[in-house]
Amino acid sequence: MKKLFTISAVLMATALLLTGCSKSGEKKATNKNYILATGGTSGTYYPFGGAIANIWNTKVANMNVTAQATGASAENLRLINKGEAEFAIVQNDVMDYAYNGTDLFAGEKLHNVMTIGTMYPEVVQIAVSKASGITSIADFKGKRISVGAAGSGVEFNAKQIMEGYGLTFDDIKKSNLSFKESAEGIQNGTLDGCFITAGVPNSALQELAFTAGLILIPVDGVAADIICDKYSYYTKTTIPGGTYKGTDEDTAALAIKATLAVNAKLDEDTVYEMTKALFENLDELAVAHAKGKEVSAAEAVTGVSVPFHPGAKKYFKELGLLN
Repeated sequence: MKKLFTISAVLMATALLLTGCSKSGEKKATNKNYILATGGTSGTYYPFGGAIANIWNTKVANMNVTAQATGASAENLRLINKGEAEFAIVQNDVMDYAYNGTDLFAGEKLHNVMTIGTMYPEVVQIAVSKASGITSIADFKGKRISVGAAGSGVEFNAKQIMEGYGLTFDDIKKSNLSFKESAEGIQNGTLDGCFITAGVPNSALQELAFTAGLILIPVDGVAADIICDKYSYYTKTTIPGGTYKGTDEDTAALAIKATLAVNAKLDEDTVYEMTKALFENLDELAVAHAKGKEVSAAEAVTGVSVPFHPGAKKYFKELGLLN
């Protein structure tokens, strides 16, 4: 019996070794199965995330990343924090709120999230009617202004930008409307202006420009400096002239950025490998999705207020983009 037990043990150990080896005697690599949380299927984050996942799956050995449709930034950050997703596309301002437990995440700090890099700008576009007489945010006092859906990231953008001009929501006749409703309000004369945080061009503003026309209000000068100094997730940008019908001149604006977030517990080597694969194949990203044309390694380190993951930081340091 003792001899039989010894032989059985040897056979079992041999079988276990063989299951971990290929026919050539090399150990099989374990597949890495990850979730990339994105946004709704009709938005930008979902197809953009699919393009990123495809690069990782084809450029990194044994990688299997699935782009998952979600409710976007706030939900994505909670999924990462709970370990239900390893990666996510989020707005960098919402990520800042989550990490610090402010605004949308008041009293709820999510410390299990880190940054890989920022991707492309989502511009705070401020449009007013031609009949409003508004030429500056300083003229908003007493005016009918939509600041986006209640509790949305847009509402916080509006609050922060108005603050840079010495105004609060108490100084305006505030409405909380969707992008489409805001544009319709300006068109039918029930609103004087609105805030829309989105990629350029925005379809609601395009339609408004073709029907009733609009004026874009700049965020520039000292006010822009004050806002960017206080809220480090903002970056300065320009809405090119001609983006909307009748807007021939460039308009100075502020933008938040779509950002690639990662679970802080993911190991350094994996995140380094994935960061490198993504930024060394941006040509493929640009072909797969129009927003890919706006992504670059140099810009990926801007607008970051939540710490970089060590793996991402290692890659950007190699490029001389971080100290």
